[in-house]
Amino acid sequence: MGEEEEASKQGSLPFDERYVPTGTYRETLARSLQDPERFWKQLALRELHWSHPFTRVIGGRAPFWKWFEGGETNASYNCLDRHVEAGRGGRVAYHWEGEPGERRTITYRELLSLVERIAGVLRGLGLRQGDRIALYLPMVPETPAVMLAAARLGIGFTTVFSGFSAEALAGRIQDCGARIVVTADGTYRRGRFLPLKPIVDQAVDRCPSIEKVLVVRRGPDPVPLREGRDLLLEDELKSAPAHQPPVALPSDQLLYLLYTSGTTGKPKGVVHGTGGYLVHAASTMRWVFDAKPETDTFWCAADIGWVTGHTYIVFGPLLVGLTSVLYEGAFDIPSPDRIWSLVERYGVSTLYTSPTAIRSLMKHGNEWPRSHDLSSLRLLGSVGEAINPAAWEWYYREIGGERCPIVDTWWQTETGGILISPAPGLATLPLKPGSATLPLPGIDADVVGDDGRSVPPGTKGLLVVRRPWPGMFLTLYNDPKRYQEVYFSRFPGLYYPGDYAVRDPDGYFWLLGRADEVLKVAGHRLGTIEIEDALVSFPAVAEAAVVGQRDPVKGEVIAAFVTLRSGAVPGPSLSEKLRAHVREKLGPVATPEAVHIVSGLPKTRSGKIMRRVIRSVANHESVGDLTTLEDEATVDEVRKAFEDLRGAMSKEPPTSA
Repeated sequence: MGEEEEASKQGSLPFDERYVPTGTYRETLARSLQDPERFWKQLALRELHWSHPFTRVIGGRAPFWKWFEGGETNASYNCLDRHVEAGRGGRVAYHWEGEPGERRTITYRELLSLVERIAGVLRGLGLRQGDRIALYLPMVPETPAVMLAAARLGIGFTTVFSGFSAEALAGRIQDCGARIVVTADGTYRRGRFLPLKPIVDQAVDRCPSIEKVLVVRRGPDPVPLREGRDLLLEDELKSAPAHQPPVALPSDQLLYLLYTSGTTGKPKGVVHGTGGYLVHAASTMRWVFDAKPETDTFWCAADIGWVTGHTYIVFGPLLVGLTSVLYEGAFDIPSPDRIWSLVERYGVSTLYTSPTAIRSLMKHGNEWPRSHDLSSLRLLGSVGEAINPAAWEWYYREIGGERCPIVDTWWQTETGGILISPAPGLATLPLKPGSATLPLPGIDADVVGDDGRSVPPGTKGLLVVRRPWPGMFLTLYNDPKRYQEVYFSRFPGLYYPGDYAVRDPDGYFWLLGRADEVLKVAGHRLGTIEIEDALVSFPAVAEAAVVGQRDPVKGEVIAAFVTLRSGAVPGPSLSEKLRAHVREKLGPVATPEAVHIVSGLPKTRSGKIMRRVIRSVANHESVGDLTTLEDEATVDEVRKAFEDLRGAMSKEPPTSA
């Protein structure tokens, strides 16, 4: 009996055996595409414990593929029980730190105990396999524990970022029909305690499907509870059973829903299954982050409310048995070195954060990271948007000490995990600042024109993926028609994520931003990210945001906003230098009408620049919901800058003699 047949009979291979392809990276990629079913089968058998072996690697009909049909597994068991059973229960799962400074260390054994008791609470509330719950929780250890408890019982969950409004939360609850909400009384952010429970109360008033609200206590004060509906988690845990066995679940069982709004329309409920998603999460942890569970401390510095947190704070690291850092607050509170003090304190070996966060940290200057010992770092990562070369170079030089490779990753909520990235766990590739390098094994990515045909190297086109992969979403919740129309109708048979890209002569992918974030200036189509990259390449600039402003003559003109690095001096002469710099880099057509220097840009609490807010101000439109905004004063600053510009343009120019 061969190795694969024996593995299928047993349900899984021993945990410590894993498939690490040999040969060069390009050879591995080519081999994975020649026989993808065998490739993914080997990975599935080595990465997961299967309660019942799967009979088919990929089934269903395009684009509604089903991965590892016939197989049964459980996410909670794979993340926790098998580590404890193998004698690794004493390993730290999470080092948690609250913004005010509290610290907790949670081992795999302790996390499993908490998850089992929370699962007992959920079962005691009458929840069963196939039900849905909603989470509106901050960055506390109970958040991954509730996710894993739901997964243990086959209860689908949707985690809503705790910066969203009551209206946004209610819409998501209504769409998925959640029966309970798990929340906290509040969270600490930028030195303040932000109440969350009142937002949940407003949302639940509109949601007849909600039966109970389960509340995690975070703040110091008593929590107001509505009699008959609200329960304190700490009280419920006292009487919860100590053990709650995991349920063997079909591979395509709903694991979680995440809602993504895109540019228009109501939020889309992205459905992720269990088996395929877990295989992708575990594989990318090994390939991209070169995970070494015995020695690594991994920190994905995102929020669990986004897909990055789901895959690379919760499921991915726990699947491979890593120790992770979980942090509640802002990176620069109480001082700009908070993030570096955490890296030093916990001996972080891998730091994975966003280009926006990197640029914000650059702005504070080099003395803050240089005041801490960052020698534990061996790998750096970037996620959320394409990283501009200037930020890449600073990250590599000042944070990584020119010794840590940077994995610049491309993926989406819909993809479930990373698709294009360097892969130090497989092979060493030459890195190019600003490029995500090559697709990972099993990922058949391409750049095409409007006709769906591959474009030559150096030609900007649309990114597509030609074949399915295990981590991809299964459908949109209760909306299969929209799933087909949005993602698979423009290029039949291909997944279209909506991003521009270009490949260089070496085959490396350069992501150029959303195809819908394009300006049309005097008949020319310009990507905002290209102009932002040109601005940030100027030594004095830390961050940039570019939007289009309607113009009766040109259609649109370019408006740019920048923040400066520490020590740079603002002024009209600098603004003109920046316009000239963009002109030199990209040509006259890309020159901004004006470059405004501001102290801060409108950002979400997760660190993303809210370009829609800037665009709305520029075009005299309502800025809409600002619930997720970190600092509303930044919107006023943007508004004032536009008013100053309009005032200057309204003045009559002097006539020439």
